[in-house]
Amino acid sequence: MLSIRDSDLCICQTGRVESSRSGSVRARVRAELTDEIKSTARRHLATDGANLSLRAVARDLGMVSSAIYRYFASRDDLLTALIIDAYDSLGEAAEQAYASVPSSDLDAGWMAICRAIRSWALANRPEYALTYGSPVPGYAAPQDTIGPASRPVLLLAELLREGVRRGQLDARSTIRMPAPLRADLRRVAALPGFDGVPEVIFVRGMTAWTQLFGVISFELFGRLTNAIEDYDAYFDYQMRVMSAHLGFR
Repeated sequence: MLSIRDSDLCICQTGRVESSRSGSVRARVRAELTDEIKSTARRHLATDGANLSLRAVARDLGMVSSAIYRYFASRDDLLTALIIDAYDSLGEAAEQAYASVPSSDLDAGWMAICRAIRSWALANRPEYALTYGSPVPGYAAPQDTIGPASRPVLLLAELLREGVRRGQLDARSTIRMPAPLRADLRRVAALPGFDGVPEVIFVRGMTAWTQLFGVISFELFGRLTNAIEDYDAYFDYQMRVMSAHLGFR
């Protein structure tokens, strides 16, 4: 009698018996081709920016243009996949850097996160431009991008919460906060991760976070050309100023 392992079989609704191995091979081939499509699209990002053409990507892969739509229904779907991959890659780099320093040293944690984000941006310029550059005309990011985009932000939230828990961060302010801003901050600070962070400290975090990406963007997009020669020193100094602003130093 022919013996076939149950794990190798699946029963279709038609009653046909199919090998699950065949399904797994098809799934693997599909995943590999999906990755190849995204890799080709990333090369286009480097030369054409976010002005992606599914036809051009298909042509580079030797596919008929209609075939690529089996993997990505539109240019926006492909952009979303690239954006999610970029955010996850950046988030992983920041998380690994943060985990490499003592949790008790908030300044070291802040500097590790900042340096990791800058290093990632320098190594992935097209992806940085896609995620933190000018908005892509006609593209609206779906909810799927929020989780991956929040990964490095949650590290900042953890630093702020820990600083508050230790009593290291001073929640007093000599600058009066306008009522509309206070209302905005109450709404934003209610986001997951920032519970227990006073408004004054939260807004300092926003200032530091804006400065972090502002300095990186100025460097990558040439806004510091003919002004700064030692970008490493300039970046580190700016981030240490922000560390002091937050209260970590």
